[in-house]
Amino acid sequence: MNSKIRIKKTRSDGLRRDLGQIMKCLCTGEKLTKVEEMTPSSESLAAKDYTLSGCSSKVSDIGKKADTRNIEEAELSLRESSSLNYEEARALLGRIEYQKGNIEAALHVFEGIDIAAITPKMKLTLSKGVERHKRRSHDYGPPPMSIHAVSLLLEAIFLKAKSLQHLQRFKEAAQTCKVILGIVESSLPEGLPENFGADCKLQETLNKAVELLPELWKFSDSPHEAILSYRWALLHKWNLDAETTARIQKQFAIFLLYCGGEASPPNLRSQMDSSFVPRNNIEEAILLLMILLRKVYLKRIEWDPSILDHLSFALSMSGDLRALANQIEELLPGVINRKDRYHILALCYYGAGQDLVALNLLQKSLSSSGDPHCVPALLMASKICGEKPNLAEEGINFARRALESMEDECSELEGTGNLLLGVARSAHSKSALSDFERVTRQSEALQALKSACKTTSMKDPVILYYVSLENAEQRKLEAALYYAKSLLKLEGGSNIKGWLLLARILSAQKRFVDSEIVLNAALDQTGKWDQGELLRTKAKLQIAQGHLKSAVETYTQILAVLQVHRKSFGSRKKLHKDHGYSSRNFEQEIWHDLAYLYISLSQWRDAEICLSKSKAITSYSAVRNNATGLLHEKKGLLKEALEAYRSALDIDPDHVPSLISAAGVLRKLGTQSKAVIRSLLMNALRVDRMNPSAWYNLGLLRKEENTASAMEEAAECFEAAAILEESQPVEPFR
Repeated sequence: MNSKIRIKKTRSDGLRRDLGQIMKCLCTGEKLTKVEEMTPSSESLAAKDYTLSGCSSKVSDIGKKADTRNIEEAELSLRESSSLNYEEARALLGRIEYQKGNIEAALHVFEGIDIAAITPKMKLTLSKGVERHKRRSHDYGPPPMSIHAVSLLLEAIFLKAKSLQHLQRFKEAAQTCKVILGIVESSLPEGLPENFGADCKLQETLNKAVELLPELWKFSDSPHEAILSYRWALLHKWNLDAETTARIQKQFAIFLLYCGGEASPPNLRSQMDSSFVPRNNIEEAILLLMILLRKVYLKRIEWDPSILDHLSFALSMSGDLRALANQIEELLPGVINRKDRYHILALCYYGAGQDLVALNLLQKSLSSSGDPHCVPALLMASKICGEKPNLAEEGINFARRALESMEDECSELEGTGNLLLGVARSAHSKSALSDFERVTRQSEALQALKSACKTTSMKDPVILYYVSLENAEQRKLEAALYYAKSLLKLEGGSNIKGWLLLARILSAQKRFVDSEIVLNAALDQTGKWDQGELLRTKAKLQIAQGHLKSAVETYTQILAVLQVHRKSFGSRKKLHKDHGYSSRNFEQEIWHDLAYLYISLSQWRDAEICLSKSKAITSYSAVRNNATGLLHEKKGLLKEALEAYRSALDIDPDHVPSLISAAGVLRKLGTQSKAVIRSLLMNALRVDRMNPSAWYNLGLLRKEENTASAMEEAAECFEAAAILEESQPVEPFR
C-alpha cells in the first residue's frame, strides 16, 4: 500500500507508545485513534479491520509484551522515514508471533504482506543504497524506503518461508525464500558490498536465506532445483562469511554424493579455459571437498573430520585413491593422530596398487614407537604379504600376531585373522622346495581356512570363497563345489566371482553343460558392463566342447560391449569393482584369446589381425609374443617362433606358456642341451605345479634319454599330466 500512517518525530517513549497502539490495533481490529499528531489516510493501517482467526484473545496485549529489540527496530524505521507503513507493521507483528511459537498466526500475518507490490521499491532502495555506499555521496534522490525497512521486510519474507517449512509446505517455502535471493541479485548484480547494511539485519537474513533455499528444495523432493540453488549460493557474490560458505559447500557435496541422481554439469560462464570443470556428481563433490580441505590448511575454517570421510568415499568411488593420499599427506600435524594417518595412507596406497608403500607405512605404525598390537594394521599387513609369495612368510607372522592380540574380539574379526593366515600359508606353499613341504603347507592353509569358516558359522562370503578356491586348487573338487554352492546361496548370486568359481569347478569336473547353464544364469542376473568375464569363460567352455564358431561369436559379443563401454565411460574405467584392470587391458586379453582360437583353426590372417589389434593397445605383452611364437611354430618357422618366445620371457621371465613352448621348440631344433630344456620346464613347474602341459613335455624329454630310470620318470610325468588334465578347468581357478 502507498498510504502510510504519519507520525511526528517525538521522543523515544512517545514512539514506543505509538508502536504499542499500532500493534494493539493490528491485533484486535480496533480503529486507530489519534496518536499525538497524526495525519489520517484513507488506506492507513487504522482503516484495516484485521483479526487473526482464533488468535485475538492470545495477542490482545502484544504491544505491552513486545521485546526491546522489536521496539528498537521499529524506532529505527520511524526515525528514517517518519512513518511505519502497513507491510512493516505486519512484518514486526509476524516476527513477534513467530518468536512466541504461534507459527500459523505468524504465517497469517505474513500472508497479508503484498510481496509483489513492495518488491520494486526494495530493489530500487538497495541499488540506490549501494551507489551511495560506494561513492559516499548524498546528491541522489531519496529512496522509496529506508534500508532498515528493506531489512525488516526481507526478514519477514524469510520468516514466512520458515513458517511454511514448519507446516511442511516445503515447495511454497522454497518459492518464498527464492524471492529474497531474487530481490538481492537483481538489484545488486555485482554482489553485496562489505559492511553494507551492517547496522541492520540485512546480511544476517541473506546468509540464512541462501543456506535455507537448497534445503527446502530437498525437502520438497526437487533435486534439480536443490542443485541449482546450491550453485546459485556458491557462484553469486552474497558476501557470505567463511563458515556459512563452508557449510553450504559441505552440504552440497553430501547431496551430490548420496542423492541417487545425476546432475547436469555446471555451466560456468566465467570459467577460464584452463580451469577444471566437473563432468559429473562425484567430480563436483570431490572439487568442493578439496576446497574445504584447502580452507582447513589455510586455517580459514575449523577442522571437520566428516570432510575427510566424505572425500574418502568420493575418491574411492572414482578409483583415485592416490589423490586421497595426497590430501591426507597435506594435513597439518595434529589434525589426525599419527596412527590413524599411517593406517589411512596405507589403505589409500594399497587401493592405488602401491602395495609395498602401504606395507612400509603399516610396518612404521606397528613399530615399537607406534602400536605393535594394532589388530587392523596387523590384519592389513598380513593381507598385503599374503598376496605375494615372496612375502608370504611375513604374512603368516602378521596374521599370528593379530590373532594373539585379539582380546575378547568378535568372532568375525577372529574369522578374518584365520582367513588371512590361511591365504598367507597357501601362498607360502607355492615356494616349497619339496612335495612333502608343499603338501604340509597346503594342509595347514586349508586347516586355517576351515577354522575361519567354523568361527563365522559359514556366514562370511569372503571366507567361503577362499575355502572353495583352496580346495579347488588342491583338486579337492567335491569339497570345492560344496563351498562354492554355499557361497552362491549366501550371496544370492550377487557377486560375479562366486558364479565364475562355480563354473570353473564344474568345468574341472568336465561338466561343461552344467557349467554353461551356471554362466547363462549369471548373465541373466548381471548388468551389461559386468558380463565380460562371464562371457569369456563361456567362450572357453565352447572351445572345450569343440563349438569354435560359437566361441568366435561370443568373443565378438564381448568386443562389441567393450567398444560401447569405452565410448560411454572412457578406456580407463574399470569393468566392475572386483577387477583392478581397465577395459583396454581386458580388450587386449580378448584379442589374444581370439588369436589363439584362429591359430587352432589355421586361419593365419585372422590371427595376425588380432595380434595387431593387441599391439595397438600396448607394445609390451608376454602373451602376445607367445601367441606370435605359436603362430610361427604352426607355420613351421621354428627359429622365428623361438625368438618370439624369448621376447615373451624378456618381458615376463615366469610366463609359464612361453617357458613350455620355448622348451618344446628347443627340443625340436636339437640345438641346445637337454639340461637347458629341463631347466625351462622345471621353472614352469616351479611357478605352476599343476600345469599338465609342463609335466607332459618333461615326460617327452625324459623319454628321449631312453634309459631305464629316465623311462620310469617319463612314465610318472605322463601319469601326473593325465591326472591333472582330467581335473583341469577351462580357466585357472584363481
